Amino acid sequence: MDITGDRERVRELLATARTIAVVGDSPDPLRDAHRIAEYLIGAGYEVVPVNPKYAEVHGLRCYPTLVSIGRPVDIVDIFRRPEHTPEVIEDAIAAKAKCAWFQLETLNEAAADRADEAGLLTVRNACSMVVHRTLGIRRR
Repeated sequence: MDITGDRERVRELLATARTIAVVGDSPDPLRDAHRIAEYLIGAGYEVVPVNPKYAEVHGLRCYPTLVSIGRPVDIVDIFRRPEHTPEVIEDAIAAKAKCAWFQLETLNEAAADRADEAGLLTVRNACSMVVHRTLGIRRR
């Protein structure tokens, strides 16, 4: 279900989420994924880096896939090019994630529609850090 335009649903999602998997996270501090993951950690979320290239990011174990985390996550924050997001969504569905969050310039409409069909909440073309700041989220 696309909740992008529903501020209250997005607010509720961010206020109640505990675990955010950052797909495409990187140890490079110049990358958006790294900066936004650091922000989310500082905001009190449990961030789980996902990138098969690295064993550790932010001093945290980095997983090669969402399924390899071994437990569901609340939000899958996607930092992959649009042509790679269909595989991320299939992995998110298999991992029983609750939400697929398509960062700016990551949206693949077919992948987002697939996530909707599978019952995941979706947020499209939005920066999780900017939305979090803009809505003044206080985690519960």
